[in-house]
Amino acid sequence: MPKIILRALTSCCGISRRFNGKSNRRNYRNWSVGKLNHVAIAVPKLTEAASFYRNILGAKVSDPTELPDHRVTTVFVDLGNTKIELLEKLGDNSPIASFLKKNSSGGIHHICLEVDDINSAIESFKETHSVRTLTSEPRIGAHGKPVVFLHPKDCNGVLIELENV
Repeated sequence: MPKIILRALTSCCGISRRFNGKSNRRNYRNWSVGKLNHVAIAVPKLTEAASFYRNILGAKVSDPTELPDHRVTTVFVDLGNTKIELLEKLGDNSPIASFLKKNSSGGIHHICLEVDDINSAIESFKETHSVRTLTSEPRIGAHGKPVVFLHPKDCNGVLIELENV
């Protein structure tokens, strides 16, 4: 597992490292983190980015989907074992607009991890004061499932999206 993802999991998802190098869920949680669902990349031009993955790399690319509640337009690149989510701003007050002001060429915006009980995860964060969520309740994400974002300052600088599976 890449070190940046492991550090993020260690700080905010109840994963600890043993000396033998294996990860271990803390046993007091009534939820668990699963696999990496996708890596999200903010892009200035969604059509051009999707074309690169489809025409140059030969990947399967979805049609664009507008998500007004999240103020983004998304395209998913299916890689078989995971996905890349391409994000374009939808309006000037989009979180992607502010990201692109700092990173005009685009870049990695967040990672998405699957959890088996998103409400229990949020509750455990509230009880332990270990991680702030960007919204108090989950919202429906691009896959039609509840999602919540974890504050990057509590996750080693990584914006993490949790998706209920």
